[in-house]
Amino acid sequence: MTTNEKEINNYLFDQLDLVEEALKLAQEENATKTIEYLETRKKKIERKLYQQPPLVSGN
Repeated sequence: MTTNEKEINNYLFDQLDLVEEALKLAQEENATKTIEYLETRKKKIERKLYQQPPLVSGN
């Protein structure tokens, strides 16, 4: 089963939502190592989400 770009983007947005929620909690608890890890994960997800050219070509 092929995955189109919209499905991939939805998956990445779901991941981003989870990371942002966890990051908010980590900041409230002042968990510095966890904050650092989550910020790294967030950057990686955003890099995939907003990359040019897109993940899937429009063939």
